[in-house]
Amino acid sequence: MKKHLLHFLALMALAGALTQGLAQSKALDPNLLGKATAGDAQSELQVGLAYRRGDGVAQDYEQAAAWLSKAAEQGLPQAQYEFGLLFHAGQGVGQSDAQAAAWFRKAAEQGFADAQLSLGALYDHGQGVAQDEAKAAGWYRKAALQGVVEAQYDLALLFERGAGVPRDYGQAADLYRRAAEKGNAAAQFNLGLLYDNGQGVAQDLAQAAGWYARAADQGVPRAQFNLGSMYAGGQGVPLNFVEAYIWLDLAASTWNGAHQQEAVKARDLVALQLTPGDLAEAQARAAKWLAAHRK
Repeated sequence: MKKHLLHFLALMALAGALTQGLAQSKALDPNLLGKATAGDAQSELQVGLAYRRGDGVAQDYEQAAAWLSKAAEQGLPQAQYEFGLLFHAGQGVGQSDAQAAAWFRKAAEQGFADAQLSLGALYDHGQGVAQDEAKAAGWYRKAALQGVVEAQYDLALLFERGAGVPRDYGQAADLYRRAAEKGNAAAQFNLGLLYDNGQGVAQDLAQAAGWYARAADQGVPRAQFNLGSMYAGGQGVPLNFVEAYIWLDLAASTWNGAHQQEAVKARDLVALQLTPGDLAEAQARAAKWLAAHRK
């Protein structure tokens, strides 16, 4: 169960969604710019975000950094976090995870949840700070308690591995469940595995299949493979070779290398159990799923 090491890219892509108050417009509001020029921290933040996104102005990371730094220096936690993201990405400033960590810490200590998550990730991977999984767990926990799904998932991984915290499958299962119920596909798959293996929860193949199904429908190849295998064996779900073929075919379409060959082999074995009509139906449904999810 590997961690997604590049989750910062997703944070950068979604950071704009965390900001409220900047109306979509054809030009930057001169009143907003005036307030920012006069030193209003919230306005400085909004102008900085506008420059970063190219919202009402030409995208300009150096201008974004300049305005965000002003708001960050005034102690605005979101600005400190956003400024840290620029350092992490090297946008408008020299790339520096050490600087990113410093600004994340300022925001995290003020309770800004996304900064707590990001600082935890830096400690987790030793980026800009000495690697320290115990500190990573501490910051993940703070963000998880505020409902940050990625933090719940990352903390669950540490509990499952026993990294920075004592190994505790029960805690891992609880955290995976919180993230899974909010739609985190990786957490759904990992919770399915815990039910499959009876780790931290009573073994329950029906529950395992249910969580695999949620992750599989979000395109997780291992979940698709496991779900297909369960249909092929009638484990946790009724025996159904059409469903087995569909999910194994989808796994074969999205996996690479040795895993892909494993999925192809399993799919082709299931195909031997199908009538020509059933095989055509399964292939058509798999193709329909791929078409719908690749838009």
